[in-house]
Amino acid sequence: MSLDIITAPALRPVRHGFFGRRGGASSGVFLGLNCGHGSTDQFEAVTINRERVAQAMDVAPDALLGVHQTHSADVITVTELLQTRPRADALVTATPGLVLSVLTADCQPVLLADAGAGVIGAAHAGWKGALHGVLDATIDAMTTLGARPGQIVAVIGPTISQRAYEVGPEFHDNFMAQDEGSARFFAQGVGDRMLFDLPGYGLYRLRKAGVGHVEWTRHCTYSDPARFFSYRRSVHAREADYGRLIATIRL
Repeated sequence: MSLDIITAPALRPVRHGFFGRRGGASSGVFLGLNCGHGSTDQFEAVTINRERVAQAMDVAPDALLGVHQTHSADVITVTELLQTRPRADALVTATPGLVLSVLTADCQPVLLADAGAGVIGAAHAGWKGALHGVLDATIDAMTTLGARPGQIVAVIGPTISQRAYEVGPEFHDNFMAQDEGSARFFAQGVGDRMLFDLPGYGLYRLRKAGVGHVEWTRHCTYSDPARFFSYRRSVHAREADYGRLIATIRL
């Protein structure tokens, strides 16, 4: 079965992809292209899946680079193959042939490029990372490599949409404490529950940072189980674990 790769015309000619779950070697709750070695999936199956992604990106498997994600605002600049997975939530590079990747299962995968400057980035932006500035930090790191914020294109891939993202009052208070303007990203739910617009907030932070073009692919991970893994859906279904989607970009 062929892989399901979502691309964004705005990022062309930079090679990239937001990979769905179709076409992988995993089974059970991980059925499909689970690319997370941090899951309880069979190590060999995840390795095969990652090899398929590397092949789709036209690189050797060791050029598919990732980090140990911690929901932080930490960014690493990559100039060569990584021997270990550093703790961070975003990567940037100006080195051709290296594939930057992030894993998600409801959080935002964000791919960024200033094609003219030859600088790219990939960020894992859940609510906590986005609130604490991982997208701003990624843009800063790209700028250090020669990118110009106004020339950067940033695309948010499949993520949980507002209609599926119910949160409590403490969550709301975290955002309001930083910026009272964040109220527009919350809709009233049942009782004291609210619905949070994660991709809307991501787009706002990117625009606020001066990024020239921003967009969301408008795919909801929670609402499309045949195509995407979802952490929150797995919790609601009382499944033991969940698969991880991968997003990639290379020069």
